[in-house]
Amino acid sequence: METIRRYFLEVAYKGTNYHGWQVQPNAQTVQEAINKALSTILRKEVDTMGSGRTDTGVHGKQQFLHFDWKGELDKGLFLKKTNAVLPKDISLYDLREVHPDAHARFDAEWRSYEYHISLRKNPFEETLSWHCFYQLDIAKMNDAADLLLSHRDFECFSKVKTEVNHFECEIKTAFWEQKDQHLVFHITANRFLRGMVRAIVGTLVEVGKGQLDLTGFQRILESKDRGKAGVAAPPHGLFLSKVTYPEKIFI
Repeated sequence: METIRRYFLEVAYKGTNYHGWQVQPNAQTVQEAINKALSTILRKEVDTMGSGRTDTGVHGKQQFLHFDWKGELDKGLFLKKTNAVLPKDISLYDLREVHPDAHARFDAEWRSYEYHISLRKNPFEETLSWHCFYQLDIAKMNDAADLLLSHRDFECFSKVKTEVNHFECEIKTAFWEQKDQHLVFHITANRFLRGMVRAIVGTLVEVGKGQLDLTGFQRILESKDRGKAGVAAPPHGLFLSKVTYPEKIFI
């Protein structure tokens, strides 16, 4: 009798044509497309669990999911066949067997996001970055980003209607880098609230435009009031870029 095995899949996707990650009624999602492809290749209905959700239009450079299968899978053959039936904007990069109790969501130690801003009109980044044609003070934006590292409660950057037990997150890194006419915001934390990264980016851009100083940014952090923070940045500039797990969960 074959043993039930648990596998982690590493996935990348361009979120432009999808209503986010998670399966939902009457909407095309990334998870639904992957479930369908896995069920086609394995000839049995397969359900997956992702490391987290991304919203409509948000992209994933590195997302992980887990699923259970009765028996051993040939990684090379499985990836080749499944990628062949997946849409062109979704790719599977890796398949790894994990211990039976490993969980793609709950075992993730750190998650990283990137937010991309183009400072000039760029036809090649139309759906992959926010075209933001303001004069931005990157140094001040980084000074404000540093304040995130010493804070824990981020209710001010969370969507108002969300089912969470608390708003505490540990942010490990948060900084901007500029390459020519392109800006990238990097942020890594142990967890993220719904809409958190886009709200942070929108507020940091206000700092860069000179509409908000560091004292005002600190007041927003302490307010626990989403209404005091800036408007959320558009979804298409946001990428889930990395998910980190303890090595001990892998076989």
